[in-house]
Amino acid sequence: MIVQAVLNALASAFDMLWEVLWPLALGFILSAIVQTLVSRNAVARTLGSDSPRSLGFATLLGAASSSCSYAAVAIARSLFRKGASFPAAMVFEFASTNLVFELGLILLILLGWPFLGAEFAGGILMIVILALLFRWTLRQPMVDEARRHAQRGLRGRMEGHAAMDMAITEGPFLRRLVSGRAFTAISHNFWSDVTAVWTDIGLGLLIAGALAVWVPNSFWQGFFLTNHPVLSEIWGPLIGPLISLLSFVCSVGNVPLAAVLWNGGISFGGVIAFIFADLIIIPILNIYRKYYGRRIALYLLGVSYAAMALAGLLIGLLFKVLGIVPAHHAVIALQTGPTLNYTTVLNVIFLAVMALLGWRFLRTGGIEMLRMMEMPAEEHAHHDHSGHHGDGELTSGDAAPHHPGH
Repeated sequence: MIVQAVLNALASAFDMLWEVLWPLALGFILSAIVQTLVSRNAVARTLGSDSPRSLGFATLLGAASSSCSYAAVAIARSLFRKGASFPAAMVFEFASTNLVFELGLILLILLGWPFLGAEFAGGILMIVILALLFRWTLRQPMVDEARRHAQRGLRGRMEGHAAMDMAITEGPFLRRLVSGRAFTAISHNFWSDVTAVWTDIGLGLLIAGALAVWVPNSFWQGFFLTNHPVLSEIWGPLIGPLISLLSFVCSVGNVPLAAVLWNGGISFGGVIAFIFADLIIIPILNIYRKYYGRRIALYLLGVSYAAMALAGLLIGLLFKVLGIVPAHHAVIALQTGPTLNYTTVLNVIFLAVMALLGWRFLRTGGIEMLRMMEMPAEEHAHHDHSGHHGDGELTSGDAAPHHPGH
C-alpha cells in the first residue's frame, strides 16, 4: 500500500516534469542568451539610486536575468556592494524571480494564460508596492547597517554565480551572438542556471506529486474556505505566501505546487501571492540575516510579505472584475501521463538542444566553472582572467568575474 502510494506520487511528479520540460529548457536558453550579452557591471552602474528610472531599469534587467532565487539574492548583494541602491538591488532581485521567461512559460503550460497575465501584471504591481514601502519605511541608518553587513562578505549560496560575469560586450550585436565565444558562454550560463535550480525544481515536483496524490481535495477546500467566497478571496493571498515560506521550495519549482493548490481550491489571488513568495522561504531569510543582519532580514520579511499579499489580493480582484478568472478545474498535468503529442515532440527537440549545449559545456571548462561557482567571490580573483583558446572559445578565466579595468 505504501509502496503503491509512493509510486503514484512519483508518477504524478514525472507527469508534471514531462509537461513543463520544453518550456523550462526554452526559458533557460533565452535567459542564457541575455546573460551572455548584458554585463552585470553595466547593470550595477544603472542602479545607483532609488529613482523611478533606476527602479524601472532594475525591473527590466532583473526580468532578463536568471530565475534561481538563491542566485538572485546573491547577485542583488553583489550589485549593492558595487554601488547599487538598496531598493534597486531588491527590485532587481524580485524581478529576476517573478518576471522571467521560464516562470511565464511554465505557468502558461500548467495553468493557462490568465495565470501568466496575472503573474506579470501582479509582479509589476508588487514591485511598485515594494518600492513605495521602501520609500515610506526604509531609513538611511537601516541602509548603512545593511551595507556594513554586506561588506563583511559572509557566505550564503550561489556566491560564485553572483561573482561570474560571462557577458561578451565587444563588437556588433549579431557578431557577438553568433560567435564561438557566445556559444560557449550560452552553454555555461544555461548549465549553471540549470544546476542552480534543479534541486528546487525536483523538490517542488516531488512535493507537488505527493500532495496531489495523498491529500484529498476535501481537505484543501476546507482549508481554503471555498464555501465562503468573500473570505476565500482575502484568505488566499494571506495564506499563500505563508505556505510558500514553509515549503522550502523556490524559483520555478513552486509552480507545480501552485497547480496543486489551485486544484485544491485556493483563490486566484492566492495562487499568485504563493508564487511571488519564493524569496521569503526560510533558507533565504537565513541568507538575508547573514548578508544584511537580523534587523534587515526581519524588515525584508515584513515588507516583502505585505507587497506579495497585497499584490495577490489586488490582482485577484482586478481579474475577477474583468471576468477573466478561470473556473476551478483539474490541472491536466496532474491527471494525464505522456502521450505522443506536440509536448513530446518539443521535449525531444529541446533534450537534443540541451545535449548539444552540454557537449559544448563539458568541452570548454564547464565543470571547472561549476566548481568556481561554489567558491567565495573573493577567491575568483586568484584565477586567470585573460586566457583564450585560438578559436575564440572561453577558458576558465572568461568564466571568472569581469572586474572594472580588466
